[in-house]
Order: sequence, then structure tokens, then C-alpha cells
Amino acid sequence: MEDMVFSALQRNFTIPVRDPLWGHIYLTPGLASLTESAPFTRLHRIYQLGPACYVYPGATHTRASHSIGVYHLARRLLISLCEKGASWLSPTGVLSFLSAALLHDIGHFPYTHSLKELDLDDHEKLSAGIILSEPIKNLIGKAGADPELTAAIVDKSKENAKGNTELEFYRQLLSGVLDPDKLDYLNRDARYCGVPYGAQDVDFIFSRLYPNRERGVTIDSRGIPSVESILFSKYLMYRTVYWHRQVRSATVMIKKALLAALEQRIIVAEELYNLDDQGLFSLMAAKQRDFPDFVLAEKVREGRLYTEIVSFFFDKQKHAALLPIKNRKDQETRLTEEINRITSGKINADSIIIDVPEPVSFETDLFVKDENCTFGESSSAFKKNTVEAFVQSLRKIRIFSEKSFEIPQNILQNYKYEV
Repeated sequence: MEDMVFSALQRNFTIPVRDPLWGHIYLTPGLASLTESAPFTRLHRIYQLGPACYVYPGATHTRASHSIGVYHLARRLLISLCEKGASWLSPTGVLSFLSAALLHDIGHFPYTHSLKELDLDDHEKLSAGIILSEPIKNLIGKAGADPELTAAIVDKSKENAKGNTELEFYRQLLSGVLDPDKLDYLNRDARYCGVPYGAQDVDFIFSRLYPNRERGVTIDSRGIPSVESILFSKYLMYRTVYWHRQVRSATVMIKKALLAALEQRIIVAEELYNLDDQGLFSLMAAKQRDFPDFVLAEKVREGRLYTEIVSFFFDKQKHAALLPIKNRKDQETRLTEEINRITSGKINADSIIIDVPEPVSFETDLFVKDENCTFGESSSAFKKNTVEAFVQSLRKIRIFSEKSFEIPQNILQNYKYEV
């Protein structure tokens, strides 16, 4: 079986793809056919970082290039783990994992995470649905993989009815502390944004990873700096790129328009699935006459982003009322009324948007085998309170407005602590 698994990972990888980050990436003819399908080619029309290109003009790389990069690292990871004794893997299983890595974002929403908080199906569920539909299902089978296993690796909500330990192993490989997804997007996003923060030493990381049937992978203490690098790089990328104030402005403008449209049934959820970036803007432009709120999308498309008026750190007790996204419109109206009452101004409620970023996680549950403990309990300087401080320093409430003005301090203080 072990020889058959090595053969499945090394035989017939004859189709080259030239990637600016990893060089030549090789696929089998069957895997290459997946990248030529209509569902996958949609990913070529979705920017990986959405509106980040307004801040970093080079950030025009796509979900497709990222997906191919994740596949490449997944294959390298599997080869390394097989060489270190992952004897429980099967030929069909490894090809299913490679298919899952290649297709993990195939159901992703357009325009990065602007749709994430809306009442929509998770993109992992959408990806699994596409994997189990034609033409992808048939193409996966022809590639030597199992469509059901591929879908279950991507969508963890699918019940593992047979207690398949190989499935659980692949799930942990695809989503963990040192997973191929994170290793690609940190390196790729940093490269295209022109910032140094995301670069990771993939060769060394793979040399310190060891297969574990229950945990997925473990590391030894020599690999601790690699985890520290991942954590700090992710922190810096969120701080400087992913949650840059202008990126947040564009994101929250799109989100506000779509939330209102969904609530009023100007559009329904199914219309947003399977769109690319241009398709999303075209949908909103077509309905703008009947729903003026979509002018926000037009402003984003033209780069006319709202200005950050003020920001302050999120406090889960003081700001609990802002957590449900549907509550924020009332808070925006209240804030506008208070400002207009004191300043005798004429600020329109639609001119103010409150942004509350979703929680961000920093996974630290990797097991350090020679110290017999998890990473958070290891000799690393990155203890639990350090990671919590990362999260706290990143998560800021921002108030954006169409026009720049100063919010009176008495209003701001009441608003900050009594929402």
C-alpha cells in the first residue's frame, strides 16, 4: 500500500503550471482538467484580497492562483509525511486530499469577505455542493479521487458516518496551524502586496512536521520558531493589509448595501452564489434604480471610499449590541441623530457606517512531541495571553462617513460605552 501511495503522489504529474511564487507546479491530466472547468475558472475572476488593490495596487492575484498554490503545498506536505511513516494513507485518499486542496475555495463568495457576516450558506458548504455536482464530480472521479471524500474534507459539517480516520487526518491537514492554505496565502499575499511580513520558510516547516493519525501533524521543538513566525506574520498581515482602514471601508460599504437588499428581498441569497467580482457589481448596478442603497457599491467600484472618522478597540461587554450585524443600522441612526441634534447638522443616516470586524483566530493547538505538550504550553514565548493580546489589538470598531467631520467628544464617549 505504501508503494501505491507514493506512486499516486508521483506518477503522471506531467502538466506544468508556472506560478510566480512556487515556480513550476505539476498536475496530473485529471487534476489539470479540474482547473479547466467552468466552476474553477470563475476563481480567476475573483481577487484574493478584494479591495486591497486600492491600497496595494499589486494585490490583483486571484482565488485561482491561490488554490493552485494550496494544491502544490498539499502535495509536497503529503510526500514529506509519507516519507516519515504515514502508512495509513490510501491512493484514493491522497488524490482526494489533493482535489480538496485544489477545490477548497471553489464555492467562495466574490469580493473577498464582504459577504461573510450575511445570512448566506458557508462557502465550505457551497464548495462541497459544487464538488458533488457535475461537471466537477465526474472530473474528480476521472482523476482517481473520491468525490464524496473530497467534499467531506472541505466541508467539516458533513458527518463522518463511518468514523473514517483518514478523513479526519486530511481535515486536520487542510485546516490547522501550519496548513497549506495558510502557508500559501501568507506568502502569496505578502508577495503581491509588496510587504515583507508574510514570508514563511516552507522547506524548513515541512522538515519539522511529523504525521500523527489522530492529530494530523506534530512538530518537534526545533519547529517552534516556524509556528511563531506564522502567528506574528498573520498578525502583521491583518494589521497592515487585511484590515487596513480603507479595505475595511470598502468591505463594510458593500456589506451594508447587500444586508439591506437581502432584508428587503431586493435580492435573494441564491443570486449571490457562483458570482465573480464583476458579476457582483453588475447585479447591484442592474438593481440600483429600484434600490438606491446600491449606490454604495458604485462608489466602491470607483474607489470613492468612506473616510474613517474614529476608531476604538472592541470590548465584548460594552459593545455587545453591535455584534449582530442587523443591529448596526439602528446604532448608525441613533449616532446620526445625536450628532445632528448637537451640531444642527444635516448628516444622512446612510452616510455613516459602523464596522465591527469578525473574530480572528490564531490557532496554537499544534502538539510539540519532544516537549509533550501543545504549542501554547511549550517553551515558546507566544503564550495564551500573548495570542489574546494579538486579537485584542487587531479588533477595532471603526466609524466611517461619506464626508470627513469630527464627532463631538460627549457623543463619542456615550456611544463608546453605552451602545
